[in-house]
Amino acid sequence: MSTTYTTTPLVNEHCATGENPYWRPDDGRVYWTDIPNGRIYRYDPATGAHETVYDDPGAQVGGFTLQADGDWLLFRETDIATMAADGRHVRTVLPFRDEGAKRFNDVIADPEGRVFAGTIGVTKESGGLYRIDTDGAVTKVRSGTGNGNGMGFTPDGSRFYWTDSTAKRIYRYRYDRATGELSDETVFYQGSPEEGTPDGMAVDGEGFVWSARFRGSAILKHAPDDGRVLDRITLPAAKVTSLFFGGLELETLYVTTAGGGEPDSADVDGTLFQVTLDRPVRGQHEFRSRILSD
Repeated sequence: MSTTYTTTPLVNEHCATGENPYWRPDDGRVYWTDIPNGRIYRYDPATGAHETVYDDPGAQVGGFTLQADGDWLLFRETDIATMAADGRHVRTVLPFRDEGAKRFNDVIADPEGRVFAGTIGVTKESGGLYRIDTDGAVTKVRSGTGNGNGMGFTPDGSRFYWTDSTAKRIYRYRYDRATGELSDETVFYQGSPEEGTPDGMAVDGEGFVWSARFRGSAILKHAPDDGRVLDRITLPAAKVTSLFFGGLELETLYVTTAGGGEPDSADVDGTLFQVTLDRPVRGQHEFRSRILSD
């Protein structure tokens, strides 16, 4: 059955690349980054107000996680840094250098507090996927892409998804919670040119995979068993970058988009959107990172 939904524009800061939407349950606000402009914004659904909490074009934030102690963990161009909830006290905790990587992209914490982080490559093969362990050890677990992108866990924690935007492909792995190891790589979904590029993703509480489509004006809903497309949510912006389940019951989709002057959507490209579904769909609570925490 086709999903009925309502799409509402919330904030249009004309983000060059809006990314990493994140619902913070501690304060009931949505956070997201505009990567090229070096900003992080937050939006309060209760008041409709938004503000900038991070502004440093010289240290662009590709993605961020929420630490167990309540600080943000920022994945920037050349380091990983912590930041207080109000945007103060930004401090480098781990330098990061990889000749093949331009910067970090999508990131996600695992149940043990590790972080998986994708990178944008200098070439179409030099980006990849990294695992940062809680002691700060960094391991490259996948290479051979120009754009390591959206990730997610199945509700039972046994499988991990990773998006290779360069290949327009979503992979699925066996995930070992004790070690953080990924194994048994399989292609969960192979995208087609006409649907746009698979970008960020979210996995709901029933295991369905919701995947953004860059230059596809859409979010696609994939079946958890074989990846087939079950439904499509169309947005007015062409470059849909990522999504996150938020709200008190994790029932609302918050969606980021990118700018770039697409002729049919230039006025709304870069907007943060809210998507309200006609039937209850619940997301999953996000794990918190524990990188170099006491």
